[in-house]
Amino acid sequence: MAGDPERPVELSKLLGGYGGYDTHDDIETASDLLWMRLVSDSSINKATASFSVTFKVTTEAASLGGKGALHWDLLWIMRCLLLTKLNSIITSSRCLKEYLLNKNSVFLGDIALDEEDLRMFQADRITDLTRHTMLRVATNSSGSNTNNTRLRPRRHRKRHGWLVRQRSRSRRAATSRPERVWPDGVIPYVISGNFSGTQRAIFRQAMRHWEKFTCVTFLERTEEDSYIIFTYRPCGCCSYVGRRGGGPQAISIGKNCDKFGIVVHELGHVIGFWHEHTRPDRDDHVAIIKENIQLGQEYNFLKMEPEEVESLGETYDFDSIMHYARNTFSRGIFLDTILPKYEVQGLRPSIGQRTRLSKGDISQARKLYRCPDCGETLQESQGNFSSPDFPNGYAAHKHCVWRISVTPGEKIILNFTTLDIYRSRLCWYDYVEVRDGFWRKATLRGRFCGNKLPEPIISTDSRLWIEFRSSSNWVGKGFFAAYEAICGGEVKKDNGHIQSPNYPDDYRPSKVCIWKITVSPGFHVGIIFQSFEIERHDNCAYDYLEIRDGPSESSKELGRYCGYDKPDDIKTTSNKVWMKFVSDGSINKAGFSVTFFKEADECSRSDNGGCEQRCVNTLGSYKCACDPGYELAADKRRCEAACGGFLTKLNGSITSPGWPKEYPPNKNCIWQLVAPTQYRISLKFDFFETEGNDVCKYDFVEVRSGLTADSKLHGKFCGAEKPDVITSQYNNMRIEFKSDNTVSKKGFKAHFFSDKDECSKDNGGCQHECLNTFGTYMCQCRSGFVLHDNKHDCKEAGCDHKVTSISGTITSPNWPDKYPTKKECTWALTTTAGHRIQLTFTELDIESHQECTYDHLEAYNGKDAKAPVLGRFCGAKKPEPIMSTSNKMFLKFFSDNSVQRKGFQASHTTVCGGQMRAEVKTKDLYSHAQFGDNNYPSGTDCEWVIMAEEGYGVELIFQTFEIEEEADCGYDYMELFDGYDGSAPRLGRYCGSGPPEVVYSAGDSVMIKFHSDDTINKKGFHLRYTSTKFQDTLHTRK
Repeated sequence: MAGDPERPVELSKLLGGYGGYDTHDDIETASDLLWMRLVSDSSINKATASFSVTFKVTTEAASLGGKGALHWDLLWIMRCLLLTKLNSIITSSRCLKEYLLNKNSVFLGDIALDEEDLRMFQADRITDLTRHTMLRVATNSSGSNTNNTRLRPRRHRKRHGWLVRQRSRSRRAATSRPERVWPDGVIPYVISGNFSGTQRAIFRQAMRHWEKFTCVTFLERTEEDSYIIFTYRPCGCCSYVGRRGGGPQAISIGKNCDKFGIVVHELGHVIGFWHEHTRPDRDDHVAIIKENIQLGQEYNFLKMEPEEVESLGETYDFDSIMHYARNTFSRGIFLDTILPKYEVQGLRPSIGQRTRLSKGDISQARKLYRCPDCGETLQESQGNFSSPDFPNGYAAHKHCVWRISVTPGEKIILNFTTLDIYRSRLCWYDYVEVRDGFWRKATLRGRFCGNKLPEPIISTDSRLWIEFRSSSNWVGKGFFAAYEAICGGEVKKDNGHIQSPNYPDDYRPSKVCIWKITVSPGFHVGIIFQSFEIERHDNCAYDYLEIRDGPSESSKELGRYCGYDKPDDIKTTSNKVWMKFVSDGSINKAGFSVTFFKEADECSRSDNGGCEQRCVNTLGSYKCACDPGYELAADKRRCEAACGGFLTKLNGSITSPGWPKEYPPNKNCIWQLVAPTQYRISLKFDFFETEGNDVCKYDFVEVRSGLTADSKLHGKFCGAEKPDVITSQYNNMRIEFKSDNTVSKKGFKAHFFSDKDECSKDNGGCQHECLNTFGTYMCQCRSGFVLHDNKHDCKEAGCDHKVTSISGTITSPNWPDKYPTKKECTWALTTTAGHRIQLTFTELDIESHQECTYDHLEAYNGKDAKAPVLGRFCGAKKPEPIMSTSNKMFLKFFSDNSVQRKGFQASHTTVCGGQMRAEVKTKDLYSHAQFGDNNYPSGTDCEWVIMAEEGYGVELIFQTFEIEEEADCGYDYMELFDGYDGSAPRLGRYCGSGPPEVVYSAGDSVMIKFHSDDTINKKGFHLRYTSTKFQDTLHTRK
């Protein structure tokens, strides 16, 4: 959590003269503006070294810590420098003290604290998270620091909890300040663009869960000043408590946080709740086991003082979704940090659930937001509701609110079937009121009393608000109403959302929805798919979404979509679009969510969008571009001569801009090389150094065969490793260099040369294959043949192969032409120990026979033809993939003297896992096929079962172990089970530096499970296993 660039202390205040930014993007822009001003100021740069020495801040801490935005630490330090330079009354010394105070105290677990929170929690103390001790700051009567008091350990009033001065305030479990409660329970939100459709669906499900049981409403932000942003910050999973006000506030959903229950928990903070286990009465209910808490995380278990929290009349809730689990922040997965002190109904309560709101959560939230005693949120596609005690009359002073909320893109039709309410002039006393929207200030559709049934009411959007009030007892029936969600209809607005019925849950069967969308005249309609999952079919015959470019079913079809891949963005040619969703009566999926908006083609204007050379229209915007050899000027409209160019020389050299000095930021250089026909172009790098990462995201060189950006890609290169020589496929080559706005390196120097491709004419005279090399060429032969002495023709030869690569392709002799007669070929495949070989046929055409007696390919589950047979294949029907049970497979191809066919082509790959036999002889097992050469791959799930003969156990000896480290081993890990499968007793879950050197099983088998997620990869593990007589209950030896 330390190092979050969006700290609770507002950036607008940190920026001094750069304040006034009220959106997430504007904050980042302000940060960049300050950074550019600072780094361009030589005196500030000079001051950095002095500042670093004076306050012992390392040079690294005073440098840019991440891509694209400033770290909070750096921003504050630079603020101190700026204030010092501007002769501010705040000296750099005092500024640094402010920095240290705020740096160490702005997060409490996953809760972000702002300035008000800090004033409340730090009335007379701070928490030194660096030394993990409670420190006290002497204060004067105003609460400010005295000038000459040093920080020192507190020596009195030592207790487990926050140390604050006593104030006469009532107890609170929710936020203690009324301004932190969202007005009318309405919480506007924005979801950042870096989340997937699936993640967005989870966020919406979590928000609907809170809406279902409380009177809180989450609404997509339009122009509201205060709102939440779903984003991803270095703190991982974190949020402020309640409403901050005055701008956006982040709710961070980081790695492994995008689970329904976790998002519901973080939204609980947004609504206004602290953690349940921090209540002042928690010691009556749970015990905190301090010795099991991770070093540095003790502050997450501090409790609030009575004046800081209010239970709202609710008892301690073990079942709360806001409660920590038994092993949260534990030193080990099996060590408890929190334990209930007593049993409930004969059982020790479970804590830390993340599946749904508890009854206590619901009751407390309803009290905090003063929800009416009766009424509810209705989210089904149809339903009904009635006045209290219907049809037996209602009591006086009743207040009920029903909120009907269906899927965006649907409308609601509301029918009153019974109405018998005390009648008064203007329905002043008793009434039922319907509003077209989400709250009490929405457009009034009618206020009703008496006994005359109103006409059916159809909403203009997906929400209705119904309120009932009574001032006296009434012996009449009251009212009864039914509603139904109707999908489709006319949509006349410039932007909005359309979703399948019941999204993000599965759409309902037998639905037909038609939307006719119209935006302002003179614009087009832009459509972006946020998520998409509709029953798959080759022709989209069952369930589908159909989109047409115009107002009706006869307009031009833009596409009929189904399956699980998001369709491309769409732009219509007019201001109208027609959409139709159809589901049949069987399989239902999650459906779709699309955003539509009015789209202008800026490039069609007479001024070419203000672009000097090329204008490129994009959905929602446009950008200027330049011809090859030019680049955009600083105004992003004009073009100026740049690196790159169009080169027709047979040989020459190219360098990165600024060579041999560091290349500048924000450069985009394109070289287009063209040689004469029948020539090929080779590119050799003499020096190469760019900013590098695993996917070459920042600065890179891209080489293609062809002249366009979609030509065949040879490679995308970055880092400090020189690429190999690259030869074009044809007589042209495209080289593109890009740098971003941060780190710069020396760049590259390369030379290119053109060579005539002798293979391009008559195949160079080669009988089989011609391989072009610089200055010459050579012939090579297909499988089962060797080169003749004349170096052009091929003759039959031995056909026995040893294959040790982890993947590759195997073909019949003479492939892709017909295989020769009377041929016998073998392939002995071997892969990494502890892995299996899978053979997948891409093509099969061998003389057919019922028993494959004549020509055939035979596969054996072992090192030679004595091993068990996996299958014998012939004919034209491709078999299913076959897999060995060990790391060896043997293939044998035979052809007789008659019929010849094309043969076969198959790919072999290495697959982890499987069953292995432990013997007295030691055997090896590796975490992944390329162990020792590369780190283990992402997204791995492997299971090995090692079995010994009856009466023997399995001994595991770990030679190497290096897996991504995490406190609970929740990301990458290896698990051991004392048996055949995952239901056996678990011996442990390991990551980081790993398990003990030697592990023994208690039985005759061990299961090993290895998992890696999609981010950090490490070296992996290598173990040796053998059978042993020494077995007992689990024991290990260091």
